[in-house]
Amino acid sequence: MNNEELYNLLISGLEHKLHLLEDKPEENIESSLKALWLMASGRPKSSEMAAKLPLPELTGGQKNILLDLIKQRLDNTPLAYITGRQNFMDIELLCDRRALIPRKETEILGQKALHLSFEIAKEKQRVNIIDVCCGAGNLGLAIASHNSNAYVNATDLSQEAVELAQENISFLNLNQRVNAQQGDLLSAFETEEYLEKIDMIVCNPPYISSSNVSKMDTEISTHEPVLAFDGGAMGINLISRLIREAPKYLTKSGWLIFEVGTGQGPFISRLCERSQLYKQIEPVSDDLGKIRVISAQRK
Repeated sequence: MNNEELYNLLISGLEHKLHLLEDKPEENIESSLKALWLMASGRPKSSEMAAKLPLPELTGGQKNILLDLIKQRLDNTPLAYITGRQNFMDIELLCDRRALIPRKETEILGQKALHLSFEIAKEKQRVNIIDVCCGAGNLGLAIASHNSNAYVNATDLSQEAVELAQENISFLNLNQRVNAQQGDLLSAFETEEYLEKIDMIVCNPPYISSSNVSKMDTEISTHEPVLAFDGGAMGINLISRLIREAPKYLTKSGWLIFEVGTGQGPFISRLCERSQLYKQIEPVSDDLGKIRVISAQRK
């Protein structure tokens, strides 16, 4: 059986069996199979990257590997954890169970933060950024990859996530401008080196209410780290702390920018206003008009 015949046979077999999630729109039957195919050939790629590449010929042994990888995927193992790759804002990242899989929806936050970093860079040669709840490091690394003036300090409560972020820093050769360290929210930066010296704090916090965690799709809840999405009773525990604690690290015109869950935007915007710590609060909506990002400039 040649490549084309095998590919078509597998596509038809997956058509009604493959479980696809709405929050991973880049994963469809074709891109998923291509990513698994390339993984079997020894060329790990994200589904987004795999979709653009031709398929290599597989040996008999590699075809057996492919069938095993497909079985893992049909057993609801996330694709990015099988391939070890995920694409975020056009950069390929290492990905595994130590951190949440970067989502396309978080690129709304990433693009807004990148735009702000370019605006800040018009006045400064060095843009100092803290990436809180960094996970795999995707936000800070994407900003640093696209803006050579950006210098990022990433942090996460999970030591495992920090280790993955450090591996991604090396993977992307950004060791000169990005580092990662373990800490609870901003605790790793309570020194004069950082206080009132940060131009932007960016964060993709856990914002799912604890009661809804068990209702999440099992592909997420049984494989991805709960710490990365459980936001407490109302889903805003960490966000509330962040709003209060960020200003002491920000420069006088510095920005706090973070992701929020669908439906949380208006309430959290009011939290920012009531804190009286910010002079400019700007919500950013998705294509459906839902607020998904809030940026707030320190007074």
